Amino acid sequence: MASESKPSVPLTLPVLPLDDEVVLPGMVVPLDLSDNDVRAAVEAAQAAARGGTGKPRVLLVPRVDGTYAGTGVLGIVEQVGRLADGDPGALIRGIGRVRIGAGTTGPGAALWVEGTVVEETVPEPLPGSVAELVKEYKALATSWLKKRGAWQVVDRVQQIDGVGALADNSGYSPFLTVEQKVALLETADPVARLKLATAQLREHLAEQDVAETIAKDVQEGVDKQQREFLLRRQLEAVRKELRELNGEKDGEESDDYRARVEAAELPESVREAALKEVDKLERSSDQSPEGSWIRTWLDTVLELPWNERTEDRYDIQGAKAVLDAEHAGLEDVKERITEYLAVRKRRSERGLGVVGGRRGGAVLALVGPPGVGKTSLGESVAHAMGRKFVRVALGGVRDEAEIRGHRRTYVGALPGRIVRAIKEAGSMNPVVLLDEIDKVGSDFRGDPAAALLEVLDPAQNHTFRDHYLEVELDLSDVVFLATANVLEAIPEALLDRMELVRLDGYTEDEKVVIARDHLLPRQLERAGLGADEVTLDEAALRKLAGEYTREAGVRTLERAVARLLRKVAAQHELGDRELPFTITPEDLRGLIGRPHHVPESAQDPAERRTAVPGVATGLAVTGAGGDVLFVEASLADPETGAAGLTLTGQLGDVMKESAQIALSFLRSHGAELELPVTGLKDRGVHIHFPAGAVPKDGPSAGITMTTALASLLSGRTVRTDVAMTGEVSLTGRVLPIGGLKQKLLAAHRAGITTVVIPKRNEADLDDVPAEVLEKLEVHPVTDVRQVLEIALAPAEIPVAAAA
Repeated sequence: MASESKPSVPLTLPVLPLDDEVVLPGMVVPLDLSDNDVRAAVEAAQAAARGGTGKPRVLLVPRVDGTYAGTGVLGIVEQVGRLADGDPGALIRGIGRVRIGAGTTGPGAALWVEGTVVEETVPEPLPGSVAELVKEYKALATSWLKKRGAWQVVDRVQQIDGVGALADNSGYSPFLTVEQKVALLETADPVARLKLATAQLREHLAEQDVAETIAKDVQEGVDKQQREFLLRRQLEAVRKELRELNGEKDGEESDDYRARVEAAELPESVREAALKEVDKLERSSDQSPEGSWIRTWLDTVLELPWNERTEDRYDIQGAKAVLDAEHAGLEDVKERITEYLAVRKRRSERGLGVVGGRRGGAVLALVGPPGVGKTSLGESVAHAMGRKFVRVALGGVRDEAEIRGHRRTYVGALPGRIVRAIKEAGSMNPVVLLDEIDKVGSDFRGDPAAALLEVLDPAQNHTFRDHYLEVELDLSDVVFLATANVLEAIPEALLDRMELVRLDGYTEDEKVVIARDHLLPRQLERAGLGADEVTLDEAALRKLAGEYTREAGVRTLERAVARLLRKVAAQHELGDRELPFTITPEDLRGLIGRPHHVPESAQDPAERRTAVPGVATGLAVTGAGGDVLFVEASLADPETGAAGLTLTGQLGDVMKESAQIALSFLRSHGAELELPVTGLKDRGVHIHFPAGAVPKDGPSAGITMTTALASLLSGRTVRTDVAMTGEVSLTGRVLPIGGLKQKLLAAHRAGITTVVIPKRNEADLDDVPAEVLEKLEVHPVTDVRQVLEIALAPAEIPVAAAA
């Protein structure tokens, strides 16, 4: 049941303004009469009370920033006299709330207003919720008063029974702001006012608890530091007495480091630097931060394997067998490692292990699309050579200090990743794999790729200096293998220091061998199946590689094999499949769905993309390997379309220029090629590369665009089984391009049988696997006219009609 308040008879009272102060009903406050406004209000009240029986009455109104509150307090002037400091003052008691009305006139210099006393009523007995509220407020107030030691006030608060009076009693609280007290004053409902007062008091107690906790924690921290300081001083004194008793000198810890440095097999220059640091440690005090820096540096230097080296395995045949067993294909890398071991063996036999301070390390860059085995190849190389293997992930590294280390003066300084790799390997001649070197970034913290220049330079890395160590570290015996997906992302200066080995992807036959010998056994073990329980037919593996996964590497193929085995395992557990089971090509669709990559040649002729004039098939290289690229061309109606060339498909500047060259060549040689190009100047030409979300650039689509435009103008479709790559010039010459091996592998995966390439790229065919070349009809050309003769199908409609 809610409390009620009702207005009573109006009053006329002089206003006594209170600047930044609030008086609530029930409070008794002394006021200084030296203030003009206070004195004027008291004198006006006294003048109005003369001749009557009652005491002078004033209206106490808060004034905040010059603005009067809408509610005041009726105050009785109990006494006028002197305050404790001797100044004239008045003692005023707050009686009740008055809602302020209009201004009026009265005796004296004070402001007079009309007001209405707000009478408050609370039902008796108190409802349960109100009684609980009263109990909670008294408990909170008692807790706060006890913390302040105001025990004499606790009994007075407990004796207050009125709901409104209990809420107004919080006006004495020094922690309340003027705004909070004004809110209490203007809340006429006693229950609502008590709720507000309780919330304010609860919030203050919570803040006080937090402040006390913080102060306690700070004090405990100070006490702990003082106690630790005293104990350490006592411990130092005890140790000193013990050393003197045993006849030892001070600096036992420093002597320990000195003994460790002298006992360690360090290079002479490193030993001298370490002993200098031990001298500094002996001179520094225990409280000096430099002492901890020196100890950390000495620990790092002593942990490095300065003279530890593993013996290379000079069984060349055995090393080659290890590489062949762990990786199928990748002949270039295997040959390079075999050559390296053969040369190392001969140098060792002739006593040429160190020449000019340099040992016979190697720096190779393995560049190729994802999933071809670049990272796993590093471990195989270490295994074949009998060396330790360490992998250093460089993807996303942007701080030069990650390579060269931090200066020792920085807090938390560490040596660079190269030094940490040597320390982790435990030898000075490990195989270090610098993974994803093309993903190294640069920002305001420096360029890590620039810091790698010294690391990967065989002429410099025998004197490599890390910023943290500041001593020379010989890296000339380390075999560095750097992996990258995109060759263009590696800085030229860095690439110049590495021997480039390309891994352009696997043929379908190689993928089947890899899946059979490596992927399938690994996934059978992960699926909890035995080799005698599930067998994957070689034809099924070939279909998986050709139609379910079209990639340069084998990661997606491995995921497809894992998915197949999971399906079989789940079906067996559900009772739907009996083991042993052999997966055939016919079972693939039922287990993992339809194929995702169907060759164009296997589709219905009417559904092929090149079934209409104006569409040609090109070949491109992306970060994921080679890929097939379609080019579409169309002509706008002369009445509706504006003349000019429109290019879409998120093309780079070089590709846009190739399109301009293709169009210019056809315009100038149209008559020679028997193409109706006279209307090109009045009609808009639109060339589009599908998969518009993928950025594309490079000149190698020049002859593809030329063929697409020629097909559109002549009305002759481009043969479905033909793909092409080559740069075109304004005179119609076909210029060489890069990435031929990856492009031919992509054409082979896509089911293309005829490929047109530049004549000057003919020598690159030596890098293409023989089994791929057997299935491709490769046409080296020098002129666009040869391309059109090969690519365009015989005309089905007259040329004029097509135009």
